[in-house]
Order: sequence, then C-alpha cells, then structure tokens
Amino acid sequence: MIEKHYVNRSGWLRAAILGANDGILSTASIIIGVAAASNTRDPIVLAGLAGLVAGALSMAAGEYVSVSSQADLESSDLEREIYELESMPEQELLELAKIYEERGLDKELAVKVAKQLTEHNALEAHARDELGINEITQARPFQAAFASGASFVFGGLLPLLVALFAAVHLMVYLQYIFALVFLIVLGIIAAKTGGSNIKRAVLRISFWGTVAMGITALIGYLFGVNAL
Repeated sequence: MIEKHYVNRSGWLRAAILGANDGILSTASIIIGVAAASNTRDPIVLAGLAGLVAGALSMAAGEYVSVSSQADLESSDLEREIYELESMPEQELLELAKIYEERGLDKELAVKVAKQLTEHNALEAHARDELGINEITQARPFQAAFASGASFVFGGLLPLLVALFAAVHLMVYLQYIFALVFLIVLGIIAAKTGGSNIKRAVLRISFWGTVAMGITALIGYLFGVNAL
C-alpha cells in the first residue's frame, strides 16, 4: 500500500492558500470599510477593484522577492558545499558520517552509509542531510509568485461580485456573510488538501476574518460619520 503524504504540496499550497485568503479578506474588508462610509455603489466597487489589482500585484511581488531570497541563500550554500567537497573531501565525508551517527547509526555503519551516498551523489547527500535542501522544499520563486498572485485574484473576485450585485444598504452585512462563507470553504479545502484538521482551520480563519472585517467596518463608520 502506497502511503499518502502532503509535504510535497507545501510550497505551492502555502502560497495559494495565503493568496486566496488574503484576496477574500483584503477585498471584502476594503469594500466593507467603504460601504460603511458610503451609500452609493460606484465608490464601493471602485475601491474593491483597486484593492484587488493592487493586492494581487503586491502579493505576487512580495512572494517572489521572499522566495528569491531563500533561493539565493540555498544557491550560496550549495556553491560553498561544492567548494568544500572539492577541497576537503575526507573532512566532508566524516562530517556526513557524523550526521548519520547523531541520527542513531553506529559509527561503522554511519561511515559506510556516508561513503555509499558520497559515491552516488555527494552534493545531493550533503544538500539533503547537512543543509536540509531537497526537491520538495527547494525554493521556486516564479511558482510561488504565480500561485500567490493568481489565487489572490480568484479570492478577491468573490467579494467584488457581491459588491456588484448586492443591495447597497445591506452591503456591509452581505459582504461579511459571504466573505465568511468563502473563508470557511477555503479553510475546508486547505485542510483537506494539506491533510490537516478541518475544524481547527475553519475556526482559525473565521475568527481572524471576523476581526479584520469588524475593524475595517468600524473605521468606515467613523469616517462616514465624520464626513457628515
């Protein structure tokens, strides 16, 4: 029987879930804040659209810069490891053997394993077991940026559609209700995709979503009152 693991999804799943969650929450919060201070649809929709575009670009750029920094660190470590493998192979072999020994192998077996893995692919062995870099966790800036930006757009379109069709005098309440439903559905999808606890994911996303939208609604009401 083949075991089912989810860690191989961690890179794109984190970026996609974060993007969609931010898309829903940011766009809905902006719309709620403006709707609380306005009684016409145009500024509400315009604010939501502007927030959607700016948020998607910001998420993609931020994710790209962040993951690129991680990729640069990984590349630098690998280059250093290549140099050390070429200049001091025996010391690197003992270092690898020491890692396996600390994980529970006896000294003789640890040296044997280190030798065999070094003969097979020395850089791969050191990248994985010394540096913690492997194919699953390796930084992929473009993939992360695209997943984050595209998922933000998808998430942000949902409250924007509500803004286009919902009654203006009920906008704040309908935005909150629909945004909460969207967030709950997203939490369930994320939990199932990642194999985590569904109830915990839903409670977490519902609580913080409510806090964020509540604060922006309060700000909107305050500015709306002051504008009068």
